[in-house]
Amino acid sequence: MRKITIDPITRLEGHGKIDIFLNEAGDVENAYLQIPELRGFEKFCEGKYVEELPRITPKICGVCPEAHHLAGTKAVDAVYNVDPPVAAKKLRELFYCAHMIHSHIAHFYALAGPDFILGPDAPPEQRNILGVVAKVGLDLGKEVIKHRAYAQQIQEMIGGRATQPVCGLPGGNSKSINEDERKSIEEKSRACLEFAKLTIKIFEDIVLKNKDYVDIILSKDLYYIETYYMGLVDKNNKVNFYDGNIRVVDPNGKEYVKFAPADYLKHMAEHVEKWSYMKFVYLKAIGWKGLVGGIDSGIYQVAPLGRLNASEGMATPLAQIEFEKMYKTLGAKPAHNTLANHWARVIEILYAAERMLELSLDADITSKDIRKIPTAVPDEGVGVVEAPRGTLFHHYKTDESGITKKVNLIVATGNNYAAMCATIAKVAKKLIIKGKADNKALNMVEMAFRTYDPCMSCATHAIAGEMPLILNVHDHNGNLTDSLRRD
Repeated sequence: MRKITIDPITRLEGHGKIDIFLNEAGDVENAYLQIPELRGFEKFCEGKYVEELPRITPKICGVCPEAHHLAGTKAVDAVYNVDPPVAAKKLRELFYCAHMIHSHIAHFYALAGPDFILGPDAPPEQRNILGVVAKVGLDLGKEVIKHRAYAQQIQEMIGGRATQPVCGLPGGNSKSINEDERKSIEEKSRACLEFAKLTIKIFEDIVLKNKDYVDIILSKDLYYIETYYMGLVDKNNKVNFYDGNIRVVDPNGKEYVKFAPADYLKHMAEHVEKWSYMKFVYLKAIGWKGLVGGIDSGIYQVAPLGRLNASEGMATPLAQIEFEKMYKTLGAKPAHNTLANHWARVIEILYAAERMLELSLDADITSKDIRKIPTAVPDEGVGVVEAPRGTLFHHYKTDESGITKKVNLIVATGNNYAAMCATIAKVAKKLIIKGKADNKALNMVEMAFRTYDPCMSCATHAIAGEMPLILNVHDHNGNLTDSLRRD
């Protein structure tokens, strides 16, 4: 047995371990992404006043608290059977577009960027944000920081805090914005739109003009799995991050089902494996068929590529142009090329910036009519938004006094867990031969899940904040033959 320490640590949020099992010939028989974290946050919420949950559940994660806040706020709206005023909904969506920009920029440049800006075989000490800045230049690094800051400042103006927002109330928002704040948001939105255009150009120049990387994206031998796809869509089946119905398409692109968020349990179920704390989510009518793709398997994908695959386009003009360009290059819709999540992600940065600017110019955005006081007896409600990593479900049940009795959270990473495991196994089988795994193989196995931008703390509601990743290789008798660790 040999042990290799890889530095820097892996680029994801939460704990993770990959176990790879070999057959008698020494080749990969299967691989598992194991999540050894406690799942406990749903229980923590029981006994609390339900209107507190939009301020409690964001503590699940420091990366996407805004997603949990809004999903929780929408669930509380439903618990009290109250429909917020139009202005409140627009203000929430404006806030949320800023969050999507803030999160997507971080993943594209800091977490995923080293894989394709530096290449999967770059030395481990270079595969980090400093290596990216060294490659693309300090000026771009400054622009990345500046526009993430702009997005966070918009979140703070509307949400009350830059992180862990507190603006959502049953029936609306806690505060409006004034004209000076609106002008500041408009100015920052225009800057973010220009930065989004620059990001699209960088992706074209560095990734799409690199034949080796395009070949990896398009290859069916590595990062490719045919599944169903899920995402929120508006009335025209266009992508929407904040509101709409949930649309699922099959591996051939045909609409499989479209349903209201409140009906999610009619269509989705969870499966448990003894080797992981994270649950697998699948389409109930098809059933759990294991970690395999195809039209007969109930597994599906969310995340940026899942959203675009499940939709019929983008609701803003520039993003729609890039949407069409992506599918023309990939050659099919839906696209089953998992690394295309990175491409979809930069298209979503562009969409969020365009939509943020639209909303900053909307006449309703400074309205004081931002809350409808609930009058109904609390009962049960479901709230759904598109987290940066995919579809996020919050489901609350209360007694007649509004005390929470039960909470169910299905997060994006859980929705993607089966597809991530299947992709990891496929990549491992291709790259690890006769039990040998080097640093490049480890990183390319990691790329199989990193494309989804997973958040293990969200998926399992972890308490600890460390982030080791371990890749173990076992022979056909179950003996450990190789171990590579990032800690």
